[in-house]
Amino acid sequence: MTRGPLSLDNPICVALDLPDAGAIEGMAVKVEDHVGVFKIGLTAFAGAGPGLVSELGARRPVFVDLKLHDIPAQVSGAVAAIAAGGASYTTIHASGGSDMIRAAVEAADGVTILSVTVLTSLDSAQLQRIGFSGNAQSTVLRLAEEALQAGSPGLVCSPLEITSLRTEFGAREAGGPLLVVPGIRSQGAARDDQRRTLSAREAVDAGADMIVVGRPITAAEDPAGAARGMQEELR
Repeated sequence: MTRGPLSLDNPICVALDLPDAGAIEGMAVKVEDHVGVFKIGLTAFAGAGPGLVSELGARRPVFVDLKLHDIPAQVSGAVAAIAAGGASYTTIHASGGSDMIRAAVEAADGVTILSVTVLTSLDSAQLQRIGFSGNAQSTVLRLAEEALQAGSPGLVCSPLEITSLRTEFGAREAGGPLLVVPGIRSQGAARDDQRRTLSAREAVDAGADMIVVGRPITAAEDPAGAARGMQEELR
């Protein structure tokens, strides 16, 4: 099983958000030569089950993206199970609070905990409607500080917060957090339900360690070609 740190020569993480194991494995085969990490989220995990982690892990490190948010004991148990299944990365919500984050970190056992700050589908107006004060950027910084103080080694943020997080918490090589960045769209491409986006090149240049790309690759007429094009963009 492939498990370990991100291969820095290929920061592309492809989101295999497909409904069944056959489709997921078929897509993985198509794009594996051009990506560094496979991600399975709620759709894939619920449709294909946890056994998918070990199957994909034979090819690339696997990121299990369930965005856990529950009482500390539940999150601890879930993280332990995810780690035992062979995942390299998993997500929790930073808004779950410091006790929950610490419980996840203590249960990690080889899986890197990534704390989600603000979903890329939300903007400042929506955050305020659901009770957050301030704008998206200030909310991200506040949640990031909470997560890092509780021991989370990594954060998930939109491309628009990369620079402010690097300024506040430092570069990766200087001990700063691992930054995982979804919401990647090519210039001029449809944003779908993503509201805070940049291109792959812009995100990596700003300081992203891993970029998460779903539909621009998996919904393309030629997924392998789309993945190859993004890989070439980053060289």
